[in-house]
Amino acid sequence: MASDNLIKRTITGIALAAIIMVAISLSFATFILLIMVINLLGLLEFYCLFHSSAVIPGKIQGIVLSVCMLVTSALFITGKSNQTVLLINIPVAFGVFIAELFLKAENPFHNIAFTFLGIICITVPLCFFTAVTCLPLGQYQSPIALGYFFLLWASDTGAYFAGKYFGRHHLFERISPGKTWEGSFGGTASALLVACIAAHFFKTISLSGWIMMAVIIIVTGTFGDLIKSLMKRSLHLKDSGTILPGHGGMLDRFDSLLGSAPFVFCYLIVLPYLETHFIKL
Repeated sequence: MASDNLIKRTITGIALAAIIMVAISLSFATFILLIMVINLLGLLEFYCLFHSSAVIPGKIQGIVLSVCMLVTSALFITGKSNQTVLLINIPVAFGVFIAELFLKAENPFHNIAFTFLGIICITVPLCFFTAVTCLPLGQYQSPIALGYFFLLWASDTGAYFAGKYFGRHHLFERISPGKTWEGSFGGTASALLVACIAAHFFKTISLSGWIMMAVIIIVTGTFGDLIKSLMKRSLHLKDSGTILPGHGGMLDRFDSLLGSAPFVFCYLIVLPYLETHFIKL
């Protein structure tokens, strides 16, 4: 049974990785299409998880706002438009409130709150991730996107196998009994190794930059994973979905990306300053 799940997990992982690498490598348009798909499936999964008799998140309103945010942020960070294009999101976001005036829901502000919570947890981090791939030159850098995913995969894979074979000490047993310190150390070692390899092939970012990205992804990605586990525990669920055999749902697969992207963006913004004033590795 365990071996069947590992095979299923491996096949799904390879197929997903191939799709992601192709989409990233072809062009910025296919990259944005990939992000749109992750966003759409992630939001729908989130809204379905919290849909109940008391809460009915606005799926259509949330999707419209999320697409608008991703498109306008992409136009801005690639220099296709100035910052005024971001103002479009204000009336669209206000539309989420207006829609509840006509829906006659029993708990309209519960619905609004969970509609925006999905945007905050999924779309906002994906906007930051899109921005990460366009730094520091303001144009699309596919090596950064590829390297980022390589770090995520290395961390997840190292943590999975180290935890499976050597895990003894729980990392946060109350929230996620399956996670161990040994798994975290394995994920850290794998991500740092891949960071060194990425620095050799992807020279847009220095070795020190890639190592710091790996550290940020490990720390914030772990907390993102734990927060997702807290969400599932509060809903009494094992997985957030079943769309990815062996991996669960979209939120299960991309939680580390969603947790780390805003922090990596902040780091890359200050990276030029750090490399000017400190010794570069």
